[in-house]
Amino acid sequence: MAPLLALVSAVVYGAADFLGGLATRRSTALGALVVSQAAGLAALLLVLPFLPPAHMGAADMAWSVVAGLTGSVGVGLLYHGLAVGPMSVVAPVTAVCAVLVPVAAGLAFGERLSAEAAIGIGLAMLSVALMGQDSHHEDGTRGVMALVRSRGFRIAVLSGVAIGGFLVALERTSTEAGMWPLVVSRSTSTLLFGAFALATGRPATVPRPSLALALGCGGLDMTANALYLAAVRLGQLSLVATLAALYPASTVVLARVVLGERLSRAQLAGVVCAIVAVVVIVRGSP
Repeated sequence: MAPLLALVSAVVYGAADFLGGLATRRSTALGALVVSQAAGLAALLLVLPFLPPAHMGAADMAWSVVAGLTGSVGVGLLYHGLAVGPMSVVAPVTAVCAVLVPVAAGLAFGERLSAEAAIGIGLAMLSVALMGQDSHHEDGTRGVMALVRSRGFRIAVLSGVAIGGFLVALERTSTEAGMWPLVVSRSTSTLLFGAFALATGRPATVPRPSLALALGCGGLDMTANALYLAAVRLGQLSLVATLAALYPASTVVLARVVLGERLSRAQLAGVVCAIVAVVVIVRGSP
């Protein structure tokens, strides 16, 4: 059940990013962030009364706040990185780092991986790197050192580490806390982005044509978070987080189907690699 929930969360995460990208094109990144974060929080609060009773301990509260802080930093840096550096560098580097952190944390917490699961994780990392490439960078002329020195690389690394921290922090909360960790973490991020908008005087709203996109992004993102939280409570952090990090496949496919964007050979290879990674990871799951 955990792999299935993680895969569904990846599909929903990718759809949320797709809508968020469209909303950002038609408004400001900060406005789209504030509206989508608030929309996700509102959606969860509407559903919460229908969920089983839950209780948060002090540790759950602390980890939830950490999740909100790391998630805010990760998303904020990601948008900044996409603004100052090439997407073909920022997106895959962020995704790979977001996988590495929970995998390392899971192993540190005592998780053990089978040979198949370890190979699957490696394939998943390769797939997200491939899916982040566009048709302008298929010639392979960008060397490793040029990649490291490229604009936005360091920001992408920090963003990925922060997002990985978000995934780890949610896993640290207890089952008894239910979905309340998401309420606390999303409240933290919404307040942070709102405070930043007020402090900088930047608009925290989106134009009417983008409102539905931003609201949809927030609702889908919260749904994906809930699916991930349910999955990581049933399975190993390293494997669940890796499967959830395959979300770029969903975004790439939606861009092809809805917007008619041409997929590069690298992106197609990444999608195929992601499918193989899923099969290998599921076979190697305990």
